[in-house]
Amino acid sequence: MLTSRLARRFFHADAHWRHLRRLGKVAVSLLGLLTMTFIIGRVMPIDPVLSVVGPDADQATYREVYHQLGLDRPIWTQYGYYLSHLLHGDLGRALLTGRPVVEDILRVFPATVELATAAIVLGAVLGIPLGVLAAIRRGRWVDHLIRVTSLLGYSTPIFLVGMLALLLFYHYLGWSGGVGRMALGFEGVVKPVTGFLLIDAALGGHWDVLRSAVRHLMLPACILGAHSTAYISRMTRSFMLAQLSQEYILTARVKGLSEMSVVWRHAFPNILVQLLTVVALVYGSLLEGAVLIESVFAWPGFGQYLTSSLLLGDMNAVMGCVLFVGLVFVVLNLITDSLYPIVDPRTRS
Repeated sequence: MLTSRLARRFFHADAHWRHLRRLGKVAVSLLGLLTMTFIIGRVMPIDPVLSVVGPDADQATYREVYHQLGLDRPIWTQYGYYLSHLLHGDLGRALLTGRPVVEDILRVFPATVELATAAIVLGAVLGIPLGVLAAIRRGRWVDHLIRVTSLLGYSTPIFLVGMLALLLFYHYLGWSGGVGRMALGFEGVVKPVTGFLLIDAALGGHWDVLRSAVRHLMLPACILGAHSTAYISRMTRSFMLAQLSQEYILTARVKGLSEMSVVWRHAFPNILVQLLTVVALVYGSLLEGAVLIESVFAWPGFGQYLTSSLLLGDMNAVMGCVLFVGLVFVVLNLITDSLYPIVDPRTRS
């Protein structure tokens, strides 16, 4: 009894220590990422003062803004000043909009979440079955077709696909909406509550706006979804081939189990942990900002905001976005880790 009690205490203490070490690694990683971004931002050949005052400003105005931005201080002083404000939740003001960076990120991020979520759902729903099918039909024409299609889908420049899709499905066929999140006539109609246009339009009963938003979302989401499908199907095929070559699969077939039972009840559950990791990484990269697609479709999301800030030399916004991307991946990793014991009970130990 005493031994088991001590074992439980040791187990809980070890688990807490592992969580603390994980949080420590996350903090060090975010700090390193922020430090590198800060240094790169200070050595880039972009003058943020000119972005504020313009190229025609006189020297006195330039020096005043230079001093207001704190650029006349040593770089380590600037970095310490930035970290002290960061600890209070202040990421500074964006030169692009004049608003706090936190408000800008919270304003543009829901648009990217809607686009990325639709894309990852499409990519997982199509990519996983296609990967399983390719593994089952290894070496046959179905396998070759899926592999070639996946390779083309993953290697084709996504901005080229976006422009061709706009030309075909919007200009010629009229099946989808154009650029932006909705038609221009609906701008300002929906009162922002959650920041997610689809949800806010449904909550307000603006069904015409909802239909317009869905039409505008459909095409870029399908393009990103097809790109995600190509990668997820390739990884699923690789994971399934590794499982189908195991001895327990041969034993199941010798026992006379059907092929569907062997594949979906025995082999597939053993790759769920790996698939969760792959899907989480793909989703994180989409949330990071599908910059090219957002640029082609004028999608007012996180990727377009980050790109505009980088071109303007707005390092407050850039560093805020970098830190936010790091937090997104940390949250996705934590969610994925919490799902592992659910999909595979063996990981609970």
